[in-house]
Amino acid sequence: MTYYMRTETYKEKSRDYIAAARVIGASDTRIIFRHILPNVLSTLVTFMPFTVVSAITAITALDFLGFGLPPPTPSLGELLKQGTATLRTAPWIVMSAFGTLVILLTVVTFIGEAVRESFDPKKFTIYR
Repeated sequence: MTYYMRTETYKEKSRDYIAAARVIGASDTRIIFRHILPNVLSTLVTFMPFTVVSAITAITALDFLGFGLPPPTPSLGELLKQGTATLRTAPWIVMSAFGTLVILLTVVTFIGEAVRESFDPKKFTIYR
């Protein structure tokens, strides 16, 4: 993520409006917080939901394999592991854990998209 942020920052730094802000005497702090950061923020907000989704998936997979949180700690991976052990007698354990995981990952992705859309500075810009 840092590579993407660095690339976006350098791309925004080379734009004409940054040069114009320097010419009229804007300080570096003002240029960073008023011009560069709002335009780079959409990149950060775009990657955040996918980072959260990958972290949830990784901890669930590690818990399922037995390498995650300690055994008495409740987690989706532990619930999936218990559900696969009792799949013939209690299939609702696996179905509820899997359904919860799918809904959680979908909701995180949709919320992230809504936040990204609200922070996008190019959405309200009109070029003629």
